[in-house]
Amino acid sequence: MIRYNDHKQQQLFDPWGNMSPKRRQMLGRSWPGLFKEHILPELPVSELSPFFNTGFGRPTKDLYTVVGVLILQQTHDLTDQEAVDQLSFNIQWHYALNIAEESDSAKYMCPKTLWTMRTIVAENGLEDILFNAGTQKLAEVFSVDTDKQRIDSVHIRSNMRRLGRINIFSKSIHRFLKNLKRHYSSRFETVENAITDRYLSENALACFAMVKPSQGQKTLEQVSTDLYGLIRQFKDCDEVQTMHSFKLLQRILDEQCIVSASGDDCQVTVKEPKQIPSDSLQNPSDPDASYSGHKGQGYQVQVMETYTDTDDKDQKARTLNLITHVAVERAHESDAKALLPAIESAQQRDLEPKQLLADSLYGSDENVATAKGNGVEVVAPPMGSEKEGTLGLSDFRLEKSGKVVSCPQGHAPIRVTKKKARYCAAFDLARCNGCPNRSICPGKAGKKASYLRFTDKQLRIALRRSDVDTDAFKDRYRWRAGVEATMSEFDRRTGVKRLRVRGYKAVRFSATLKALGLNILRAAAVMAAMLAGTPGQTDPKGGDYAGISVFKEQFWAAFAFLTRLLGCNPLFLGIYPKRCF
Repeated sequence: MIRYNDHKQQQLFDPWGNMSPKRRQMLGRSWPGLFKEHILPELPVSELSPFFNTGFGRPTKDLYTVVGVLILQQTHDLTDQEAVDQLSFNIQWHYALNIAEESDSAKYMCPKTLWTMRTIVAENGLEDILFNAGTQKLAEVFSVDTDKQRIDSVHIRSNMRRLGRINIFSKSIHRFLKNLKRHYSSRFETVENAITDRYLSENALACFAMVKPSQGQKTLEQVSTDLYGLIRQFKDCDEVQTMHSFKLLQRILDEQCIVSASGDDCQVTVKEPKQIPSDSLQNPSDPDASYSGHKGQGYQVQVMETYTDTDDKDQKARTLNLITHVAVERAHESDAKALLPAIESAQQRDLEPKQLLADSLYGSDENVATAKGNGVEVVAPPMGSEKEGTLGLSDFRLEKSGKVVSCPQGHAPIRVTKKKARYCAAFDLARCNGCPNRSICPGKAGKKASYLRFTDKQLRIALRRSDVDTDAFKDRYRWRAGVEATMSEFDRRTGVKRLRVRGYKAVRFSATLKALGLNILRAAAVMAAMLAGTPGQTDPKGGDYAGISVFKEQFWAAFAFLTRLLGCNPLFLGIYPKRCF
């Protein structure tokens, strides 16, 4: 059965009224107060309803509490047991989740329950809904200006070991034989004893880990031959072919080996390292992880955030830099493919930018042109550069219309023509023949003139390349460097670069909720900066709760004194709390 408390409903009596003003103020001015007031009521717990029976079975834990714990666990980078302990004993968590009652049903959660709920959210991709709901609420509360944003990616690793090629082969064979013995013992008996002794003995994998470099190639050829032999042996067995571990063997063979047939014999040749694709298997424990030649094994997270282009420290402290988009990809994916999906995702949630700062990998001509059609200006230097010691189109004075104003020597062209998407600027042949830059100029000499030919795409890239050296571009683009500090904070506060989970779905779940957690921590810091100049104000809405709490304490203490003086027992009146006596 589904059970949850409606935190949008106002309460007649304040359940936290028994707290002292100072502690209440500390909670209200930090992340617990922000979470309780703005995030908790907006959690889309209804998305979990289809996975439970509405009228049968044991009642669930309060879904607001469960979803809140999932977010706070990733925010503070806790294990399951640590998260359960915080829920049980940490008053900050109790305040954030609005749990005032003292009962195990409210303040205790079994680690298995937490694991089950996390599996439901991760397997169904519900973390995006949680991120969107929390982010949109923070953008509304703090009036975030999304016109100016920046984007970059950060490399992350799942909980897997870095393996060499020999270990990838040997561990995959070991796992397959172990599963085959467990599920299909009769099939396992048909495997040669030499194979089982080599990969299932007590010290089998340890021996492969201690292979000398001089014996590496020979060992690699042996394990590849053994792997191919197992695939040939069970290629016609339907029940074995459905095994996940057997499919991994087939994947390794396709990615790492070349099988050449000569009559009835087949020879297995191991590919050179440069021939292996970057999306090849990196570890049988995490088949979804891939490889980046720049950053290594694992995954990457695309992060887009707002920023403030001011040097005023006070204004920076009071302005929320909000992560508006987060997407998890395999490590080999190119950043160039991430820009347009990020813009589309932000537009669907009314958080789209008008100006987006990015590095050159995002700034391809196609991305810039498409983004401009969607109303977004991408500010990024173009890829590549002109060859050293030569002149390029960007060295000419150009207009956006395609008109060539002058060459690097200051000479204007005789004429400029355009046919479809191609331009042609003709220069005086006599002047060009006597030019000192003639050997390095892109203009080509003809019978009547020297011609400079270029396309629309070359024009756009040349205009961007010439704009990079201007002070206006440098002043705008200098704010892109701030995203590097965001990536550092993302890892430092949430531990995103080294996760405790494996697999794409689990990694996506953790990274997405950690991004939401970083938004909450940032928003709490901004809220504290806003309230720093208004003593006594403990709530973002502006209520003077601290003063009210002090008045209440003094009133009930005086009332208790009078009732004792008159000789009546105030506990029987039932109109004031027991804490006063």
